Amino acid sequence: MSDQADTPIEWSNKHLRLAIEAARVAMWSWNVDDNSFRMDPRGFELWGLEWSESVEFEELSAHIHPADRDRVREAFVATRSVAGPYEIDFRIILNGQVHWISARGQGADEGIVDNVMFGIFIDVTGRKQAEEGNELLAGEMSHRVKNLLAIATSLTTLTSRSSKSIEDMTRDLTRRLTALGRAHDLVRPLPRSQGKAALLGDVITVLLAPYDDLGAFSGRVRVAVPRMGIGERSANALAMVMHELATNSAKHGALSSEAGALEISGNMVDDHLELIWAETGGPEVEETPTLDGFGSKMAAQIIESELGGAISYEWQQTGLVATVTANTRRLPD
Repeated sequence: MSDQADTPIEWSNKHLRLAIEAARVAMWSWNVDDNSFRMDPRGFELWGLEWSESVEFEELSAHIHPADRDRVREAFVATRSVAGPYEIDFRIILNGQVHWISARGQGADEGIVDNVMFGIFIDVTGRKQAEEGNELLAGEMSHRVKNLLAIATSLTTLTSRSSKSIEDMTRDLTRRLTALGRAHDLVRPLPRSQGKAALLGDVITVLLAPYDDLGAFSGRVRVAVPRMGIGERSANALAMVMHELATNSAKHGALSSEAGALEISGNMVDDHLELIWAETGGPEVEETPTLDGFGSKMAAQIIESELGGAISYEWQQTGLVATVTANTRRLPD
């Protein structure tokens, strides 16, 4: 076997330059005596400067983001006493936009020639933006999980107070958590004009779909609301309120009867959304129920605190008509 495979490749200057250009790496040298920098054309392009024989360190510093300037200056000075390779990422301002640069080299004067140190600059803006996006996503996920845990705790308390048996509690709590999960699953990006989460009609329709299947015929739950987007917080709040109304209806109202029907309509009144919950075909209402239960109080509190609105009830002979209002400025949240 030939010894050629064990012989290091000898790279010509041309080959090295082609590799550097392909990697979009900028080369620099730093004269530690007079603090001047020399860079190749790619370096001046990276910093948004006109090419020149050399550039002062302070001239480069003027382009560094003010929040990073002192850190970068101290890091470069420290490189002369810290052994081993170093890498520092920092921001620069280029044409009014923030770019990220990574400076890399060897510390403790390793490889220094005639008091000149060498290294490279790399534009890492894309990587930094991806990292920031991942951090934002992780923070958002943490926020959502904490919210869901808090809501699940309150739902458990509510269900335990209103249930007569373990079986009732298991069934009702499962339905409540499932409804909350459906609303959470619907949260997705929408066009700016429609908010940043789910369509209002989608949330209500999916939440009430299980109750539509409880009757002898499908289609007894009808939803006709304005096409508009709502945010995660509003979706969760509406999910709890709608499920509370649906649970009561399935126990005592229109959804407890095979002939019962439910229609939810909506319209805009000034800066508020008005949702009308209208039940028909259920058991005849003989007397006005007393709404002093925990669930009713919680629903009223959620609408007021999360949606900036209110809920009112009208007990007609054919069934309940509830009106829920929400401030449209709160809905994208």
